[in-house]
Amino acid sequence: MSQIHEFLREAGRIINAGQSRSLILYGNVHDLFALHDSDRTTYVNLSTLLQRQWSTSSHIVITYEPNGLIRIPDEHKEALAEAWDKLRGVEDRRDAAIKEMLGHKMDKPAPDLDSRIREAIGDTLKAMEILRQLTIASRDGHISAHLILLIENADYILPEGTIASLSEKDRLRVGHVQEWFSDPAFSDGGDSVILIAEAYSQLNHRITHLPQTLSVEIGAPERDERLAYIAWFKQSLPSDKQMPAGLTADELASLTAGLSLFALRQLLKGAVYREEPISHADVISKVEDYIVDQIGGDVVEFKKPEHSLADVVGASRLRAFLQEHFIPRLRSEGADALAGAAVAGPIGSGKSFIFEAVAGELGIVVLTIKNVRSQWFGQTDVLFEKLRRVLKSIGRALIFIDEADTQFGRVGANDHPTERRLTGKMQELMSDPKMKGKITWLLITARIHLLSPDLRRPGRAGSLIIPVLDPVGDDQRAFATWAVEKALQEPVTEELLDKLGGLTKGYSAAMYAGLRGELLSRGEKLTYEDVVAIIEDSIPPAIEQTRRYQTLQALVNCTRKSLLPDPDNYHPDQRLGWMAEIKALEELGVS
Repeated sequence: MSQIHEFLREAGRIINAGQSRSLILYGNVHDLFALHDSDRTTYVNLSTLLQRQWSTSSHIVITYEPNGLIRIPDEHKEALAEAWDKLRGVEDRRDAAIKEMLGHKMDKPAPDLDSRIREAIGDTLKAMEILRQLTIASRDGHISAHLILLIENADYILPEGTIASLSEKDRLRVGHVQEWFSDPAFSDGGDSVILIAEAYSQLNHRITHLPQTLSVEIGAPERDERLAYIAWFKQSLPSDKQMPAGLTADELASLTAGLSLFALRQLLKGAVYREEPISHADVISKVEDYIVDQIGGDVVEFKKPEHSLADVVGASRLRAFLQEHFIPRLRSEGADALAGAAVAGPIGSGKSFIFEAVAGELGIVVLTIKNVRSQWFGQTDVLFEKLRRVLKSIGRALIFIDEADTQFGRVGANDHPTERRLTGKMQELMSDPKMKGKITWLLITARIHLLSPDLRRPGRAGSLIIPVLDPVGDDQRAFATWAVEKALQEPVTEELLDKLGGLTKGYSAAMYAGLRGELLSRGEKLTYEDVVAIIEDSIPPAIEQTRRYQTLQALVNCTRKSLLPDPDNYHPDQRLGWMAEIKALEELGVS
């Protein structure tokens, strides 16, 4: 027998126990849901699922959608119309109609329920009052069953914002619902109101913060749910259609982590229509499009790196550390799994490229968080809520937060409450044990010292702070070879490398990449003298002190001695020396 949806089980417990009569269902509310009827399964929207699951002899489910009708099941319309009349003291309308036909003078009766419902189309405040009146009729004993009122798109009716920022109609609705849910008679009654919204944080805080209002999140479908939908889809195809061979159902269910069933349906239908199998690339593209649509292209960037650590130039000790220690912990799903790490180093040192290569090595996706802070009031919380939902469902991934110091820097008492709340939520998400072994956070920054200490503590990014430094020694020679070998007429000899080493002393990875591009742009093989002339003509930008300051901060904050320069001769006094140099640079105005 098929299992009931967990969110339905949780919401049902709350309603049956009487814990709350005002409940918020939020999250993946616009998806398809399996509805199991005896030996038959269908996939329906949330409203239909709740109607079918919760309509019993003891409960009547009524649905309201803003700017639409209040939908009452046909079998209950007459009983509710009579209850409405009794609440208003209206005589039996059939007797009144007969008396009027016999010539009796009758007072004009109050509008019946059906008329009131039609009048309320487009007037959400009037519709909400009708629903409230029906709960009063139920409490007064005029209705033999309890009511469950489903209010769809509740965030349209009760939008978030301060009272001063809301329109007059929005203020009236928020006040009306706040008063309704705060009424002890309603809380002690047997009727329930279910507010349905995609994002919890888009509902007005005066409603969500009521102690009597509880919430239940509807998560994205799990792997077993996707697998069941794939099987159902194949079985439901017409006899003249079939699913093209390609990825197995198990493979498809695993690869589509993060997709809604609606998005999965589009993928399957497209394959059937084209009569082409679904490829790995098709799934990646669909997941990417879906996630970007959900969160926004200006907030998240989806990557599937094609390069690996073999493509990384230099960084020999760092590459060895990544292969021997870092990657095994990313692969692990046990207690040794890594929740997060911080990557520090001066601008232009190749931080992002190296750690994208790690993802390429593992064959997992990279989500780069670019701008989770929204310029619009209240939208930051909404973005975080959607991000959190995606991360919980996506499966294995590396989460890059580039320029992490600007995204989640130090947060003090004078900062905006939204800033503090966002940083707190992100810290909580990084520490979530349910994410461990699935999601690894990489905070990439040239200014590691500006990260909040709470983010730099063990258990979050502070479990491992990795410095990415400018190449020296053999690493510098590897970079010099890579930069010139394709452009030079002559082979790169050791003697030539010695000369180039002096010319390019202090070059960063980005500067070597720039030199390589410059040499190749000439379109012809160059002599050594040509290369020297090009190098000598190049003037590095005047950021040496800033890069030195960033390098020192990366060294001071590094959590692995083996990743420091000359680790065999490291002594704690060196750290004191770096800190003294940092202080001296700060006195010069460098930061």
